[in-house]
Amino acid sequence: MAKKIRVLIVDDSAVFRTTLKKALQADPLIEVVATATDPFDARDKIMETSPDVMVCDVMMPRMNGIEFIRRLLPQYPIKVVVVSSISEAVLDAMNAGAVDFVAKPDLTIGRTVRHFTDELIEKIKIAANAKTLVNDAPQPAGPGIAPEACRNPTKRLIAIGASTGGTEAIFQVLSQLPPTVPGIVIVQHIPPEFSRMFAERLNSLLPLTVREAKNGEYIEPGHVFIAPGDKHLTVKKMGPKLRVEVAPGEKVNGHCPSVDVLFHSVSRACAADSVGVILTGMGSDGAAGLLAMRRNGARTIGQDEASSIVYGMPRAAFEIGAVERQVPLSQVASTIIKFITS
Repeated sequence: MAKKIRVLIVDDSAVFRTTLKKALQADPLIEVVATATDPFDARDKIMETSPDVMVCDVMMPRMNGIEFIRRLLPQYPIKVVVVSSISEAVLDAMNAGAVDFVAKPDLTIGRTVRHFTDELIEKIKIAANAKTLVNDAPQPAGPGIAPEACRNPTKRLIAIGASTGGTEAIFQVLSQLPPTVPGIVIVQHIPPEFSRMFAERLNSLLPLTVREAKNGEYIEPGHVFIAPGDKHLTVKKMGPKLRVEVAPGEKVNGHCPSVDVLFHSVSRACAADSVGVILTGMGSDGAAGLLAMRRNGARTIGQDEASSIVYGMPRAAFEIGAVERQVPLSQVASTIIKFITS
C-alpha cells in the first residue's frame, strides 16, 4: 500500500477543522496527523508530527497565513495548500511559496462542500509531489528586456499555458518582457473567482496591459489576455487581425479553460506567426496543442524540470516532441524574444 500523505489542517474555525478532517480522512491516501488553531499552534504541531502538506487559511488570529508561510518555508520543507475566501490575499500566499489554493466553501451548502473537498484532496496529492520555491514579496517589474529588443518582431502572437505554480511563473516571465512585445494570450488553470483578480494584479505590477479576456477583443502588441477561469479562450484570424473568443464549453483534459483548446486555435489561426510556451503544471494539458503549433511552423518553449513546481505539462509536451527549446524559467522571456525576432 502506498505511503499516506501526512496532512496538517490550520484554521481558526473549530467547525471547519472538524468538517475538513472528516472529509480528508475518508481518502485512503491521506492521514490528518494534526489540526491547529493558528500559526503558533501550527508551528508546534509541525515539529511534533512532521506533516508532508499543510492546509492553511489566510485570515487567522495572531499572525496571518501569508506571513506564516513566509517565515515557515525557509525552515521547514513542507508543501502548503491555501484555503481562503475569495481575495487577492490568496495570490500573496502563492507568491510567499504556497503550492496551490482552493476557495473556501459555504459550509451550509452540501454540494459546494463536496466539490470543495474533492478539489482539495486532488490538490493535496499534487502538492505532496511538488517543489516548494520561496519567493520575496511581489514588486513592480524592473527594466527587464529593453523595448528595442523587439521593435520589429517577426511573430504576431505569444501563447502561454500553465497550471500548478503557474501564477508566479507567468508573473516572472511577463515581468521581463517589454511593452513592445507582440500580443499575449494565456490559459492558467485557475478558479473563475480568481482569474479577474490575477489579471488585475499583473496589470498593476507590469508595464504591459493585462486583463481578463472578453469575447471579441482584438489582440494588440503589449496587451495580455488571461482566460476567464470557467471559459475556453481561443484565437481567431479576422482578415489581417487576430481576435480572442471566449465561450463556455465542456472540460478538455479535465479543464475549462484548457491549454490544448487555446494552442490548437493558435495553430489554426497563425502558427507560423506565433510562439508557444508551456510552463509548470500537473497533467498533460497543452502537449498536443503545442505539438500542433510546432508542426505548423510555430516556435515552442517548455519550462525545464528543475525550475518547475510540477514538471507534468512541460514533461508531457517535451516527451512527444512538442518543445523546440527547453529552458529554466529565468530564461523563458529571453528565449521568447529570440524566437520573435529571428
